[in-house]
Amino acid sequence: MLDISGISYDNIFNRYDIVAEKEVTPEELFEEMAPKEEPWRTITQKLVFLEEVTDEVEEALNEYDPEDVINKGLIPGMDINGELYARGIYYLPQLIIAGDAMGKGIELCEEAMREAGQERKAKGKVLMHVAEGDPHDIGKDIAAAMLKAQGYEVIDMGRDVPVEDVVDAVKKENPDVLTGTALMTTTQTAFPRVAKRLQEEGLDVAFIGAGGAVNQSFVHSFPMGIFADEAADGPSICEAVKEGKTWEEIREEYDEIVPSAA
Repeated sequence: MLDISGISYDNIFNRYDIVAEKEVTPEELFEEMAPKEEPWRTITQKLVFLEEVTDEVEEALNEYDPEDVINKGLIPGMDINGELYARGIYYLPQLIIAGDAMGKGIELCEEAMREAGQERKAKGKVLMHVAEGDPHDIGKDIAAAMLKAQGYEVIDMGRDVPVEDVVDAVKKENPDVLTGTALMTTTQTAFPRVAKRLQEEGLDVAFIGAGGAVNQSFVHSFPMGIFADEAADGPSICEAVKEGKTWEEIREEYDEIVPSAA
């Protein structure tokens, strides 16, 4: 008869989010990273603890510039959520809730800018899509929310986007960065086909490849590809591109540039 008396169950049936939270709680990380001044602290707090923030944003817009509301209140909240996600304390559901609340706040700020004859100047343009044949867009939506929070213009092509449509969009929009996500192993092959067609058309653009179906060795096997393991990696890669780094240079300095590789 099999003797199981010596088996340790310490690492089985373990809630690793709870283990991670023992190292630092959302409350502790909020205290460490949140702005101290009001109304920015309250706006940030609402986002971190997954509450609607529209009332606080509307109130702040009565007194402050919309850019300040975004940069001093909304963005710090998503920065903290990104850190909680990277540490395994928050998961996709929390980021979806926070991203939706932040999106509503940014819409209010942008509406206030339009009424004042202002326009939010984007850091850069990012073209996003889910691979041809793949219907899963949650990861893309989270990445889009983080990029928008950091001030990037996001053009979202949606899910199951044909390769030729991606190439045509790159021609039309001339983005600083192209991103693609694939959750299914049967759809990841769209990425090298996109890269090949871009090369044939003489287009050279940093191409972030992400999603559960892909890994670094696969994404770095085709031209222009840069792997993102987490949604929070996107803004760092885009910042590197805007600083003038080529996709080859980003690959060479990958561990220094991409947060999840550190």
